Amino acid sequence: MSKKYKVDKFFFWIVMILVIVGLIFFTSASLGVLAVNPSEFKSILFSQYVLGFLGGLLAMFIAYKIPYKFFRKYALILFIITLVLTALTLVPGVGVMYGGGKRWLSLFGFSFQPVELLKIGFIIYFASWLSFVKTKVRNPLYSILPLIISLGLIAFILIKQPDTKNIVLLSISALTMLFVSGTPLKYIFGVLGLLAISLSVLVYMPNSGFGYIKERINTFVNPNQDVLGDSWQIKQSEYAIGSGRIWGKGLGQSIQKFKYLPEPQGDSIFAVIGEELGFLGSILIICLYLIFALRGFRISTRNAPDSFSKLLVIGFITLITAQSFMNIAAISGIMPLTGVPLIFISHGGTALLLNMGMMGIILNISQYQGKPLIAKKS
Repeated sequence: MSKKYKVDKFFFWIVMILVIVGLIFFTSASLGVLAVNPSEFKSILFSQYVLGFLGGLLAMFIAYKIPYKFFRKYALILFIITLVLTALTLVPGVGVMYGGGKRWLSLFGFSFQPVELLKIGFIIYFASWLSFVKTKVRNPLYSILPLIISLGLIAFILIKQPDTKNIVLLSISALTMLFVSGTPLKYIFGVLGLLAISLSVLVYMPNSGFGYIKERINTFVNPNQDVLGDSWQIKQSEYAIGSGRIWGKGLGQSIQKFKYLPEPQGDSIFAVIGEELGFLGSILIICLYLIFALRGFRISTRNAPDSFSKLLVIGFITLITAQSFMNIAAISGIMPLTGVPLIFISHGGTALLLNMGMMGIILNISQYQGKPLIAKKS
C-alpha cells in the first residue's frame, strides 16, 4: 500500500485562482448579455455561480475523498455509460439542438453536453487499459488497436452531432498517454496521420455536413474576405485584443462585448480579457495555465503511485491544457476557430462542475508518493 502524504495545496490554489479569475471575467463579459436580455443574464449567472462554482466545489471535494482506485475498478462501466448518454443526443425528442448541433440533453430543467462526461469516462477507461497491458503497449495490438476501436465508437456518435473538436481533443489526450506509457513514436505518428486523413475527407467530401470547418479554414487563411459574415467573430476578437494594447482598458470596460463579439461570455471570452487586461494581463492568464499544466505533470511524475494514476493525471491535464490553448490560439487568430470554450473561465455551469470534479481526482492522487512514469523497454 502506498503511504498518503499532504495534498498538493499549490495545485489546488492554482485551480482556484483560475476559477475565481474566470468568475470575474465571466461576470464582466456577461454584461453584454444583460444589455440585450436581462432574464438570460440571470439564468447564466445562476448556472455559472451556483451549478458551476458551488456545485464544482462540492464535486471537487467528493472526488477528492473517493480513492482513485475506485475509478479503475469501474472504468469500463463508466465509459459505456457516458458513451450511451452521448448517443442519446441523437434520439429524436431527447437531444436538444443548439448552435447548429444536436449536442445537448435536457434533464430535470438542466441542459448539458454529455460529451463532457464522455471525455472523463474515456480518459479513465484508456488509463485503466494502458495500465493493464503495461509493457505490451509496444505492441500495436495492445495499444493502437484499442485506441482506434474506442475512438471510432466515439467518433461515430460525435460526427453525427456534428462535433469534431472533441474528437481532436480526445485524440491529443490519448496519444499523450500512449507516449508516456512507452508506445513507440512510429505508431503514434501513424495514428496522427490517420486522424489527419480522416478529418480531411470529412471536411472536403461533398455534402458531408462539415462544410463549416472548411469555411473556418478559409476564414483563417483570408480573414478579410467576409468581415460581415464568416470572418465576423475573428475580426471582432482581433479588434478587442488589439484595442486593449499593453495595459488594457480596465476591468468591465470592454466595448466589444456589447453586441459585437458573439457569445462574449462563452467562446470569445479571451477577447474580452485581452481588451480589459491588455497584452500583459493576457500573458498572465496564459502563464496561469502553463503553471497549472506543469504542476499537474509534476503530480503525475512525483506523486502518482502506479501507472493508472499517472496516466489518469496525464490525460486530464492534457485535455484541459490542450482545450484552453486551442481556445486562446483561435480567438487570437493563430489557428482556425474551433468553438471550444476556455476551461474554468467560459460560460458552462455543468462543464465547470465536471472540470472541478476532475481536479478533485488529481488532488486525491497528489497525496501519494510516486514511482517512475515511463515503462521500461523490454
